[in-house]
Amino acid sequence: MNSTTPLWRAAVFLRIVTLPFAAVGVAVNLDDYIRPELGLIVLAVMAVWTVITSVLYLQPAKRTDALVLGDLMLTQALVLASELVLSPAQLDESVTPLVTTIWAPGAVVVVAVHRGPLFGVLAGMLAAVTNILPRGYLNIDLARDAVLLLGVGFVLGLASKTARHSAEQLRRAVRLEAATSERERLARMVHDSVLQVLARVRRRGAELGGEAAELAALAGEQEVALRALVSTAAQEPNESDEIDLGVGLRLLATSRVEVSVPATPVSLPVTTATELLAMVKEALANVVEHAGPNASAWVLLEDLGEEVILSVRDDGVGIPPDRLAQAQAAGRMGVDLSMRARVLALGGTLVLETAPGAGTEWEARVPRVDDRARERKP
Repeated sequence: MNSTTPLWRAAVFLRIVTLPFAAVGVAVNLDDYIRPELGLIVLAVMAVWTVITSVLYLQPAKRTDALVLGDLMLTQALVLASELVLSPAQLDESVTPLVTTIWAPGAVVVVAVHRGPLFGVLAGMLAAVTNILPRGYLNIDLARDAVLLLGVGFVLGLASKTARHSAEQLRRAVRLEAATSERERLARMVHDSVLQVLARVRRRGAELGGEAAELAALAGEQEVALRALVSTAAQEPNESDEIDLGVGLRLLATSRVEVSVPATPVSLPVTTATELLAMVKEALANVVEHAGPNASAWVLLEDLGEEVILSVRDDGVGIPPDRLAQAQAAGRMGVDLSMRARVLALGGTLVLETAPGAGTEWEARVPRVDDRARERKP
């Protein structure tokens, strides 16, 4: 069930129960109307519209912006029609209700439930003005009605927003619990089978030496990577749509790659964290391909508050001064597209320090702001 369904049911119930009240008001004052037939037409439109909206609002797929806006506009038109129905004497007397009477606030309730407190207050303001216009004056009763309309729009809008937020939090918690349970189940299976086999291959291969030792080294790398995978907790984006970059980096650890991240979460927007992880993976792929068969790598994440620093260093053969220029000229754009372009798109900088035989270090500095804040910068 949709999180706001109870509020929609309440809005429909309000419309239904206030319609008979409006009908009684029309019946009581009909003889004093200057256009009684128009009053009956307004009442008939209210009845038909109540049936139509009641059916549509009870179907989540039908609750569109167009329907809600049309409801609000039609309701205000019916309110304004009261000026053509009531006599001047009735309009001057606050005791004589407009044709729509307490049926009209139902439109404000619908807007608040559909779009939240801001639009609920705006709808309440519109309804308050529309309620005053047919009479042409403002007194304590009309001022009270205006305050009530604004309050209804705000309170129900806030309730709707809170319901949606709570439902989303519950969905996140359920997904995370399910993912954690599945990870724990897989971790037990992997530990009892694959990890034990890899550990045995690693030990036995090291004892045999030769090609078996190479296989043992590969088995050791996979064992480390698999242990990191099954021991890292699943995560869902938080309320600010952020994830912990450190969790993703820990999964990159192997026997040749050491990862160091802060003990506390380094929460970044999902887009930022994803791009930085891709940059690190490209850097580590270059280590495997170009740094030499025995090269090791270190990944370091630092959280400075306003920015994060992500370094990838290796002890390989280094990069000759003209290597990157030659690769770019040959159409190999791995560094520019997969590394530098990603960091620049995040508003950061990427610095390379290398020399032949001295290894390579990439240092990325990225400001800790989300995409929307970056777009607002001049």
